[in-house]
Amino acid sequence: MTKTGATAAAVVPFLWQPSATSPAIVMGDALPRDRMAAGIAQLHAAGLAAIVKPHVWVPQSWAGAIQPEAKTEGDWHTAYEKILHDIAMTAERSRAEALVIGTELRGVSGSDRWDRLIAGLRDVFSGQITYVAHGAAEAEKVGFWAQLDAVAVSLYPVLGAAGAVTDWDRAIAEELDRVEAVAQKYAKPVWIAEIGIRSAEGATVRPWESAEERAAQSDMALQAEVLRRWLQALHARRIQDVWIWRWFTDPDGGGAEDTDFTVQNKAAESAIAEFWGEV
Repeated sequence: MTKTGATAAAVVPFLWQPSATSPAIVMGDALPRDRMAAGIAQLHAAGLAAIVKPHVWVPQSWAGAIQPEAKTEGDWHTAYEKILHDIAMTAERSRAEALVIGTELRGVSGSDRWDRLIAGLRDVFSGQITYVAHGAAEAEKVGFWAQLDAVAVSLYPVLGAAGAVTDWDRAIAEELDRVEAVAQKYAKPVWIAEIGIRSAEGATVRPWESAEERAAQSDMALQAEVLRRWLQALHARRIQDVWIWRWFTDPDGGGAEDTDFTVQNKAAESAIAEFWGEV
Protein backbone atom coordinates (compact mmCIF):
# COMPACT_ATOMS: atom_id res chain seq x y z
CA MET A 1 0.00 0.00 0.00
CA THR A 2 2.76 2.46 0.84
CA LYS A 3 4.19 1.98 -2.67
CA THR A 4 1.09 3.66 -4.11
CA GLY A 5 1.95 6.81 -2.15
CA ALA A 6 -0.74 6.23 0.47
CA THR A 7 -0.17 7.94 3.82
CA ALA A 8 -3.10 6.48 5.81
CA ALA A 9 -5.46 3.53 5.82
CA ALA A 10 -8.71 2.58 7.51
CA VAL A 11 -9.24 -0.35 9.83
CA VAL A 12 -12.88 -1.40 9.46
CA PRO A 13 -14.55 -3.20 12.37
CA PHE A 14 -18.01 -4.47 11.46
CA LEU A 15 -21.02 -4.21 13.71
CA TRP A 16 -23.95 -6.50 12.95
CA GLN A 17 -27.71 -6.48 13.35
CA PRO A 18 -30.23 -9.01 12.03
CA SER A 19 -32.49 -6.56 10.18
CA ALA A 20 -32.80 -2.87 9.36
CA THR A 21 -35.48 -2.34 12.02
CA SER A 22 -33.92 -4.42 14.79
CA PRO A 23 -32.40 -2.73 17.86
CA ALA A 24 -30.21 -5.80 18.45
CA ILE A 25 -26.96 -4.32 17.17
CA VAL A 26 -23.77 -6.06 18.35
CA MET A 27 -20.05 -5.98 17.67
CA GLY A 28 -19.11 -8.42 14.93
CA ASP A 29 -16.60 -11.17 15.66
CA ALA A 30 -14.35 -10.65 12.60
CA LEU A 31 -12.29 -7.86 14.18
CA PRO A 32 -12.24 -8.11 17.99
CA ARG A 33 -10.24 -5.66 20.09
CA ASP A 34 -6.94 -7.50 19.84
CA ARG A 35 -7.09 -7.77 16.03
CA MET A 36 -8.15 -4.14 15.71
CA ALA A 37 -5.18 -3.10 17.83
CA ALA A 38 -2.88 -5.36 15.81
CA GLY A 39 -4.10 -3.82 12.56
CA ILE A 40 -3.47 -0.30 13.83
CA ALA A 41 0.01 -1.32 14.99
CA GLN A 42 0.80 -2.82 11.59
CA LEU A 43 -0.27 0.37 9.83
CA HIS A 44 1.91 2.46 12.12
CA ALA A 45 4.86 0.12 11.56
CA ALA A 46 4.44 0.68 7.81
CA GLY A 47 4.48 4.45 8.29
CA LEU A 48 0.76 4.89 7.73
CA ALA A 49 -1.72 6.84 9.85
CA ALA A 50 -4.61 4.72 11.13
CA ILE A 51 -8.30 5.55 10.81
CA VAL A 52 -10.81 3.40 12.67
CA LYS A 53 -13.98 3.34 10.56
CA PRO A 54 -16.82 1.13 11.85
CA HIS A 55 -19.44 -0.16 9.41
CA VAL A 56 -22.75 -1.81 10.26
CA TRP A 57 -23.57 -5.02 8.41
CA VAL A 58 -27.25 -5.81 7.79
CA PRO A 59 -27.96 -9.11 6.00
CA GLN A 60 -29.63 -8.64 2.60
CA SER A 61 -29.59 -4.86 3.17
CA TRP A 62 -27.15 -2.07 4.07
CA ALA A 63 -26.40 0.49 6.76
CA GLY A 64 -28.39 3.26 5.07
CA ALA A 65 -31.60 1.27 5.52
CA ILE A 66 -31.29 1.09 9.32
CA GLN A 67 -34.31 2.66 10.96
CA PRO A 68 -35.48 1.04 14.20
CA GLU A 69 -39.13 1.29 15.15
CA ALA A 70 -39.95 4.31 17.30
CA LYS A 71 -40.43 2.21 20.43
CA THR A 72 -36.99 0.60 20.11
CA GLU A 73 -34.94 3.44 18.60
CA GLY A 74 -33.62 4.43 22.02
CA ASP A 75 -32.46 0.85 22.60
CA TRP A 76 -30.60 0.88 19.28
CA HIS A 77 -28.80 4.12 20.12
CA THR A 78 -27.89 2.92 23.62
CA ALA A 79 -26.39 -0.29 22.26
CA TYR A 80 -24.60 1.57 19.45
CA GLU A 81 -23.11 4.11 21.84
CA LYS A 82 -21.72 1.35 24.07
CA ILE A 83 -20.07 -0.41 21.13
CA LEU A 84 -18.60 2.86 19.80
CA HIS A 85 -17.26 3.70 23.25
CA ASP A 86 -15.43 0.37 23.36
CA ILE A 87 -14.06 0.89 19.83
CA ALA A 88 -12.92 4.41 20.76
CA MET A 89 -11.05 3.11 23.80
CA THR A 90 -9.21 0.57 21.66
CA ALA A 91 -8.44 3.28 19.09
CA GLU A 92 -7.08 5.55 21.81
CA ARG A 93 -4.91 2.88 23.41
CA SER A 94 -3.54 2.04 19.96
CA ARG A 95 -2.98 5.75 19.17
CA ALA A 96 -5.10 5.77 16.04
CA GLU A 97 -5.12 9.17 14.39
CA ALA A 98 -8.83 9.34 13.54
CA LEU A 99 -12.14 7.74 14.48
CA VAL A 100 -15.33 7.57 12.45
CA ILE A 101 -18.44 7.54 14.64
CA GLY A 102 -20.69 6.07 11.94
CA THR A 103 -20.76 5.22 8.25
CA GLU A 104 -23.76 5.93 6.00
CA LEU A 105 -26.32 5.67 8.81
CA ARG A 106 -28.74 8.00 7.05
CA GLY A 107 -31.83 6.45 8.66
CA VAL A 108 -30.70 7.38 12.18
CA SER A 109 -28.33 10.32 11.65
CA GLY A 110 -31.19 12.77 12.24
CA SER A 111 -31.51 11.71 15.89
CA ASP A 112 -30.72 14.16 18.68
CA ARG A 113 -28.58 11.50 20.38
CA TRP A 114 -25.45 12.18 18.30
CA ASP A 115 -24.29 15.26 20.23
CA ARG A 116 -24.17 13.19 23.41
CA LEU A 117 -22.35 10.36 21.65
CA ILE A 118 -19.73 12.72 20.26
CA ALA A 119 -19.17 14.37 23.64
CA GLY A 120 -18.71 10.97 25.28
CA LEU A 121 -16.24 9.84 22.63
CA ARG A 122 -14.23 13.05 23.04
CA ASP A 123 -13.74 12.05 26.67
CA VAL A 124 -11.96 8.83 25.67
CA PHE A 125 -10.47 9.50 22.22
CA SER A 126 -7.96 12.28 21.65
CA GLY A 127 -7.60 12.04 17.86
CA GLN A 128 -9.76 13.52 15.14
CA ILE A 129 -13.41 12.47 14.95
CA THR A 130 -15.83 12.54 12.04
CA TYR A 131 -18.95 10.91 10.62
CA VAL A 132 -19.19 9.52 7.07
CA ALA A 133 -22.35 10.70 5.33
CA HIS A 134 -23.83 8.81 2.40
CA GLY A 135 -23.15 11.30 -0.36
CA ALA A 136 -23.95 14.97 -0.52
CA ALA A 137 -27.65 14.34 0.09
CA GLU A 138 -27.09 13.03 3.62
CA ALA A 139 -24.26 15.47 4.32
CA GLU A 140 -26.68 18.34 3.72
CA LYS A 141 -29.04 16.95 6.40
CA VAL A 142 -26.57 16.07 9.15
CA GLY A 143 -26.98 18.46 12.06
CA PHE A 144 -23.89 17.72 14.12
CA TRP A 145 -21.00 18.68 11.81
CA ALA A 146 -20.08 21.56 14.12
CA GLN A 147 -19.11 19.00 16.80
CA LEU A 148 -16.76 17.14 14.44
CA ASP A 149 -13.34 17.77 12.91
CA ALA A 150 -14.29 17.32 9.25
CA VAL A 151 -17.20 16.84 6.87
CA ALA A 152 -16.67 13.30 5.58
CA VAL A 153 -18.62 11.58 2.82
CA SER A 154 -18.75 8.42 0.76
CA LEU A 155 -19.37 9.25 -2.89
CA TYR A 156 -20.90 6.84 -5.41
CA PRO A 157 -23.03 9.03 -7.70
CA VAL A 158 -24.37 7.70 -10.98
CA LEU A 159 -21.68 8.57 -13.52
CA GLY A 160 -23.31 7.54 -16.78
CA ALA A 161 -22.56 5.19 -19.61
CA ALA A 162 -19.19 3.56 -20.14
CA GLY A 163 -16.97 5.93 -22.09
CA ALA A 164 -19.15 8.99 -21.42
CA VAL A 165 -16.31 10.74 -19.62
CA THR A 166 -17.88 14.18 -19.91
CA ASP A 167 -20.88 12.86 -17.99
CA TRP A 168 -18.56 11.30 -15.42
CA ASP A 169 -16.76 14.59 -14.86
CA ARG A 170 -20.05 16.48 -14.57
CA ALA A 171 -21.44 14.06 -11.99
CA ILE A 172 -18.24 14.21 -9.95
CA ALA A 173 -18.19 18.02 -10.04
CA GLU A 174 -21.83 18.36 -9.02
CA GLU A 175 -21.40 16.05 -6.04
CA LEU A 176 -18.23 17.80 -4.89
CA ASP A 177 -19.84 21.24 -5.25
CA ARG A 178 -22.56 20.22 -2.79
CA VAL A 179 -20.14 18.64 -0.32
CA GLU A 180 -17.87 21.68 -0.36
CA ALA A 181 -20.87 23.93 0.31
CA VAL A 182 -21.64 21.96 3.48
CA ALA A 183 -18.03 22.11 4.61
CA GLN A 184 -17.88 25.85 4.01
CA LYS A 185 -21.07 26.35 6.03
CA TYR A 186 -19.42 24.75 9.06
CA ALA A 187 -15.86 25.91 8.32
CA LYS A 188 -14.61 22.32 8.25
CA PRO A 189 -12.25 20.50 5.88
CA VAL A 190 -13.63 17.92 3.44
CA TRP A 191 -12.67 14.28 3.85
CA ILE A 192 -13.65 12.01 0.99
CA ALA A 193 -14.03 8.89 3.09
CA GLU A 194 -14.90 6.59 0.21
CA ILE A 195 -14.63 6.66 -3.53
CA GLY A 196 -14.51 3.48 -5.50
CA ILE A 197 -15.89 1.47 -8.36
CA ARG A 198 -15.84 -2.14 -9.44
CA SER A 199 -13.45 -3.32 -12.13
CA ALA A 200 -16.48 -4.53 -14.11
CA GLU A 201 -18.23 -3.72 -17.36
CA GLY A 202 -21.08 -1.26 -16.85
CA ALA A 203 -19.98 -0.21 -13.37
CA THR A 204 -20.37 3.52 -14.07
CA VAL A 205 -24.17 3.16 -14.28
CA ARG A 206 -24.46 2.05 -10.62
CA PRO A 207 -21.04 2.64 -9.00
CA TRP A 208 -22.22 1.40 -5.59
CA GLU A 209 -23.28 -1.99 -6.93
CA SER A 210 -21.38 -5.00 -5.59
CA ALA A 211 -20.27 -8.12 -7.40
CA GLU A 212 -22.93 -10.06 -5.48
CA GLU A 213 -25.64 -7.83 -6.93
CA ARG A 214 -24.63 -8.13 -10.59
CA ALA A 215 -22.40 -10.52 -12.48
CA ALA A 216 -20.24 -8.86 -15.13
CA GLN A 217 -17.09 -9.29 -17.15
CA SER A 218 -13.98 -7.63 -15.74
CA ASP A 219 -12.97 -4.18 -16.99
CA MET A 220 -9.69 -3.09 -15.44
CA ALA A 221 -9.36 0.01 -17.62
CA LEU A 222 -12.73 1.41 -16.58
CA GLN A 223 -11.95 1.20 -12.87
CA ALA A 224 -8.55 2.81 -13.38
CA GLU A 225 -9.93 5.68 -15.47
CA VAL A 226 -12.82 6.47 -13.11
CA LEU A 227 -10.50 6.62 -10.11
CA ARG A 228 -8.02 8.74 -12.07
CA ARG A 229 -10.77 11.25 -12.84
CA TRP A 230 -11.88 11.36 -9.21
CA LEU A 231 -8.31 12.01 -8.08
CA GLN A 232 -7.83 14.73 -10.69
CA ALA A 233 -11.04 16.49 -9.61
CA LEU A 234 -10.10 16.31 -5.93
CA HIS A 235 -6.57 17.56 -6.58
CA ALA A 236 -7.93 20.52 -8.55
CA ARG A 237 -10.02 21.48 -5.50
CA ARG A 238 -7.10 20.90 -3.12
CA ILE A 239 -8.97 18.14 -1.29
CA GLN A 240 -6.17 15.95 -0.03
CA ASP A 241 -7.93 13.51 2.29
CA VAL A 242 -9.31 10.74 0.10
CA TRP A 243 -9.83 7.09 1.01
CA ILE A 244 -10.21 4.63 -1.83
CA TRP A 245 -12.52 1.66 -1.38
CA ARG A 246 -10.89 -0.78 -1.01
CA TRP A 247 -7.69 -2.63 -0.07
CA PHE A 248 -7.60 -6.05 1.56
CA THR A 249 -5.04 -7.27 4.07
CA ASP A 250 -4.44 -10.24 1.73
CA PRO A 251 -1.48 -9.17 -0.47
CA ASP A 252 -2.81 -11.44 -3.23
CA GLY A 253 -6.24 -9.77 -3.22
CA GLY A 254 -7.81 -8.50 -6.42
CA GLY A 255 -6.13 -9.44 -9.67
CA ALA A 256 -7.09 -9.50 -13.32
CA GLU A 257 -10.16 -11.72 -12.93
CA ASP A 258 -11.59 -9.95 -9.89
CA THR A 259 -14.63 -7.74 -10.63
CA ASP A 260 -15.13 -6.23 -7.18
CA PHE A 261 -13.98 -2.93 -5.67
CA THR A 262 -10.47 -3.76 -4.52
CA VAL A 263 -7.76 -2.00 -6.52
CA GLN A 264 -4.98 -4.43 -5.65
CA ASN A 265 -3.00 -6.10 -8.41
CA LYS A 266 -5.04 -4.26 -11.04
CA ALA A 267 -4.55 -1.38 -13.45
CA ALA A 268 -6.21 0.85 -10.85
CA GLU A 269 -3.38 0.26 -8.38
CA SER A 270 -0.85 1.43 -10.96
CA ALA A 271 -3.02 4.44 -11.89
CA ILE A 272 -3.25 5.52 -8.25
CA ALA A 273 0.48 5.11 -7.70
CA GLU A 274 1.23 7.07 -10.87
CA PHE A 275 -1.10 9.92 -9.87
CA TRP A 276 0.10 10.17 -6.28
CA GLY A 277 3.68 9.97 -7.46
CA GLU A 278 3.21 13.07 -9.58
CA VAL A 279 1.28 15.37 -7.22
